[in-house]
Amino acid sequence: MKKYGLLGFPLSHSFSKGYFTEKFETEKIDAGYQNFELPKAEQIIHELNNDTSIHGLNVTIPHKQSIMPLLDGISQEAQEIGAVNVVKVDHIGEDKFSLKGYNTDVHGFSESIKPLLQLHHKKALILGTGGASKAVFYGLKRIGIAPTYVSRKASEGILSYEQLSESIMKEHTVIVNATPLGTFPKDETCPDIPYHLITDQHLLFDLVYNPAETLFMKRGISQGAVVKNGLEMLHLQAEEAWTIWNR
Repeated sequence: MKKYGLLGFPLSHSFSKGYFTEKFETEKIDAGYQNFELPKAEQIIHELNNDTSIHGLNVTIPHKQSIMPLLDGISQEAQEIGAVNVVKVDHIGEDKFSLKGYNTDVHGFSESIKPLLQLHHKKALILGTGGASKAVFYGLKRIGIAPTYVSRKASEGILSYEQLSESIMKEHTVIVNATPLGTFPKDETCPDIPYHLITDQHLLFDLVYNPAETLFMKRGISQGAVVKNGLEMLHLQAEEAWTIWNR
């Protein structure tokens, strides 16, 4: 039986194992899925050395960038994004394997947000600068929306939360939360943006999907904004990962 799994730390919030387990049962696929809750990305090498049945990995926070030096190859798209969230494992004999990294987050995000976009959605703020935010940046540019990062500290091309003025908020009508803030069990948290400046012209997209309605989303709804969580994005990127593993 082939095995697949999720590499990240922590993993208590993730729905990936449940999604793939249900998929395997429903589609009568002889495969298993497990969580690799490892604080360091390089610890996965030990797991792969000891289990030749592992054929693919999903990668989540905080390893989407730290996994990259361990790989034997990286797709062009993942290289351009600068983050990997899917690894295909090819076993060569009994004691060797080859790892190739891909990014399916960009596909999942782009296809999930597209139906909500309106003509006035021309500029976006991406909250956070981690691995997931890089796929969001890439995806937004690909669909014609100009993205700007927001982080705790301002630097070249990156705004700080304190710099989110009324004019910036009015101009950037798409806001994407690419931070883990609001994720279960810490679901009472949200990014520190001026929510009172959000209007019914805004679209708030949260990559978090557990809980289904985050505080970020709730505060957007109270201002009349359109909101969406990351569950469909998870499903879309997971199916793309399955395609990659079985090429």
